Amino acid sequence: MIRKILTIFSLVLVFTASAQAALSCSGNNVSLQVLGSGGPELDDQRASSAYLIWINGKARVLVDTGAGASLNFDQSGAKFEDLQAILLTHLHVDHSADLPAFIKGSFFTARDQDLSIYGPAGNQLMPSSSEFVQTLLGDEGAFQYLHNYVDNEKDSAYHIKTVDVALAPHKLHTYPVNNELSFNAIPVHHGPIAAIAWRVNALGCSITFSGDMNNSYQTLAVLAEGTDILVMTNAVPESAQGVATQLHMRPSQIGEIAQKAQAKQVVLSHKMNRTTGNEQETIRYIKQYYSGPIAFANDMDTFSLGSKY
Repeated sequence: MIRKILTIFSLVLVFTASAQAALSCSGNNVSLQVLGSGGPELDDQRASSAYLIWINGKARVLVDTGAGASLNFDQSGAKFEDLQAILLTHLHVDHSADLPAFIKGSFFTARDQDLSIYGPAGNQLMPSSSEFVQTLLGDEGAFQYLHNYVDNEKDSAYHIKTVDVALAPHKLHTYPVNNELSFNAIPVHHGPIAAIAWRVNALGCSITFSGDMNNSYQTLAVLAEGTDILVMTNAVPESAQGVATQLHMRPSQIGEIAQKAQAKQVVLSHKMNRTTGNEQETIRYIKQYYSGPIAFANDMDTFSLGSKY
C-alpha cells in the first residue's frame, strides 16, 4: 500500500514539474543562500534556521525565519519587496522567531504586494500557521500594533495571506506560484510537533528542505526525488538515542534518504554543539549509502544550482 502511495507521489511530482520541463537547471540563475545554519543553542555562534532562494538575481523565497535571520537577510543584500513567499517547516522558536522582525522591518521597504506565508496546520500541541500569525500580529496578538498586515479591512501597503498545509502523513501538496516557481510540501515526523518538508521548483531546478524530522513517515525521499540540492538537518550524531531520535535523523538515515532520492548534492545544516566537530564521522556514516557531494553549511554560504559541484 505504501509503495502504491509513493508511486502516486512520484507521478504527481513529475506532473507538477512538467511546466518547467523545457527548462534546464544550468548557469547561476538559481542559488541557495544559508542565512542561519544553527539550532536553538545560545553558544553556537550561528543564526538559527533560515534560507533564501535567489532566482535571476532576486531573493524570491525565504524558508524558515529562525533567530538572527533578519540580520543576515540584510547582510545578504536581499530586498523584502522581492520575496514571493515565506515557507515555514514548523513553528519551533529556532525556525520562526524572527518572523515578526521581518514584518515590522518591511514597513521601511518598498513592498506593496501581498505576501503568502505557507506553514503546517496545527495539532494537539502546536497552533496552525494561520493561528500563529494571528497570535503574533492580530488584533489581540503579542504585536497587535502590526495588525494592519493581517486584517484585510485595514489599510496597509500589503497584507499577509497564510496557508495552512494539512498534516495527513502521506499527502503531497502542490502550490503553483507562476510559470517559473512552484512548491511541493509533505508532512514529516518531528515527534509531537506539526512539521512539513518543502521542495522549491524554480527554472527547472529544485531545492528540497527536510526541516527537522526523523524518517518515520518515509516520504522525504519521494519529495526530494532527483532534487538538485537536499538540505538536511545535522542535529544529532549517529550515537543519539531516545527522544533525540524521535525528533531528528541520524547521519546514516540522512545517507539512506539522499541515496533513495538520488539527490545531486546534500547540504547539512542545523548544526548543533553535539554534531560540530564530528564532521568526518558524519560523512563516513552518510557515505555508507550516498556517494554524492556533501557540504556542511555555515551562515551566509551560497550554493549555485546547475553548476558542477
